[in-house]
Amino acid sequence: MVSSGGKDKRMKAYLFGAKSIAIGVSRALRDLDKDFIQEGFLVSSLEGNPEEIDGIPVVELASAAEKLGSREKREIPVYLAVPEDIHQVVTGILENYGFANCVPVTAEREARWMERYYERLGLFPSVHHLTKGSTTPEVSVFAARFAKDRKLENPPQFPDYVHSILLGCSAHPSGEQQAEADFLDNTGEHISEKNPNYCEMTAFYWIWKNALEKAGDYVGVYHYRRALDLSKKDLQRMAEHGVDAVLPYPMIHLPDMREHHTRYIKETDWQAMLAALKELYPDYARAYPRLSRSIYFYNYNLILAKKKVFSDYCGWVFPLLSRVEELSVPRGWERGDRYTGYMSESLLTLYILYHRELKIYHTGRILYT
Repeated sequence: MVSSGGKDKRMKAYLFGAKSIAIGVSRALRDLDKDFIQEGFLVSSLEGNPEEIDGIPVVELASAAEKLGSREKREIPVYLAVPEDIHQVVTGILENYGFANCVPVTAEREARWMERYYERLGLFPSVHHLTKGSTTPEVSVFAARFAKDRKLENPPQFPDYVHSILLGCSAHPSGEQQAEADFLDNTGEHISEKNPNYCEMTAFYWIWKNALEKAGDYVGVYHYRRALDLSKKDLQRMAEHGVDAVLPYPMIHLPDMREHHTRYIKETDWQAMLAALKELYPDYARAYPRLSRSIYFYNYNLILAKKKVFSDYCGWVFPLLSRVEELSVPRGWERGDRYTGYMSESLLTLYILYHRELKIYHTGRILYT
């Protein structure tokens, strides 16, 4: 990083982005390094963005470029606090404006910072900090993919306990990808036909109904390009300490977690969910107003959990989603817009925050591109 002059040794930088990744990285860097000064959140356009976040201005890229000299633009670091798969595009945009010192915030780097930040806050403990164990548990993880997912330049080399499951097979009854997959979501008892709305939740349902009996001590869901960062030693730590579930470090949404559903879910659909929650699970409905004020949110539906915890969660969430389909307009079977898939991220967050008795630990997420 650079200083603003010979006497000022503090380090100034911009973050590109103004959503959950950027907010978390901003808070972590400012907390972990007292010499770090964030000049602003850079965005391509101010439309749809707040004027400031945590008292730090949100600045349109063109405006920032106009105010800075060419040398300043070459030197000042710009942290790419946006999804990793668009880093290359963003770098090109920044370079066109003269910004040359782009710092990619990879998923690994983000996880490292968030782990240290949450440790300082005494929140969301890391599985990596547990003392060592000696027994490796039996683990069954299912990596969900869809027929239309793009091919990866650097596909993952998953451990042997990770099995591929192809989703939406009821709509795509043949093809090379089905032959390559370990499991298909339209076999046994399934809801494969709901995949256009449910996304990776058809994998959760298939595992719940068809794989739990033969699964190991822990069962989980990854994506074809996202996984939890867990080593064999971490699995042994989980077994040693009776960990109920491991999830990725939660992301920060402002003003609270409801920012997520207002971005991805129509308000009428959300009201249908609240009505279904009140009808089916009144205790959760009473807790919702308090829990929803949390700024912490579990994105992506990534989890590795004890078999019973996984089963209990599925037994809770699928009746709820089914009732949402009945109450929403248009009804779930009349549409295909992923709304229940997005909704399930909020419901997983609600479930985890509600069950404070569970021993929940965290790790970073690995992103494959």
